[in-house]
Amino acid sequence: MKKILLFAGVFAATVTAASAQQIDLGGIGQASGTTVATIIQMFGLLTVLSVAPGLLIMVTSFTRFIIAFSILRAGIGLQSTPANLILISLSLFMTFYVMAPTFDRAWANGVKPLMDNQISQTVALERISDPFRTFMLSNVRDKDFDLFADLARERGQTVAKETVDLRILVPAFMISEIRRGFEIGFLIVLPFLVIDLIVATITMAMGMMMLPPTVVSLPFKIMFFVLIDGWNLLVGSLVRSFN
Repeated sequence: MKKILLFAGVFAATVTAASAQQIDLGGIGQASGTTVATIIQMFGLLTVLSVAPGLLIMVTSFTRFIIAFSILRAGIGLQSTPANLILISLSLFMTFYVMAPTFDRAWANGVKPLMDNQISQTVALERISDPFRTFMLSNVRDKDFDLFADLARERGQTVAKETVDLRILVPAFMISEIRRGFEIGFLIVLPFLVIDLIVATITMAMGMMMLPPTVVSLPFKIMFFVLIDGWNLLVGSLVRSFN
């Protein structure tokens, strides 16, 4: 539960800092610097709240999990089973499990001191982002990182891997995760494809031209996946892929 409250703590701390300043709406006509700055902070807070789910997906292991599970469902041939809610929930809890050390460091070094008014918002932001930067650097492919680093250098930016800007690291990490998700998905779909080919060959040889092979192969694919304890193998392999 502590991990789930991490981002809520960040938002609560920001709200506390913003509410500490009184907003004099009556004097907004005089373009008070404090008032304008506070209003901008409130708009920024609302913007962060609206994109918080996207931020969770971009900087964590969620992308790899949901792609693998979606390809698994398509490979078996099931349209809506397991339901999207089940796959997303499982992916989220697996993400919390894998990201637990990262969340703990971000909470202890950044969120908690900020809530206790021990550090400023700028320092807290750096401390919160450092664990996520470390996680992404340890999982991003060098080729993908070099792509965005070269693009940044073409615009005159200086790129150092240890202190790389998140605007460079996050997209590189995301395309790395998408690629790995498709690699895992290929390995998942391959045995189901073999079953489809075998069933299609048998039905064609028996002259059952009007019977779709997928109708016959579906129960065999489900039985195969259950017999090999597929969920245990897949979830364990996905979690270990981040160690």
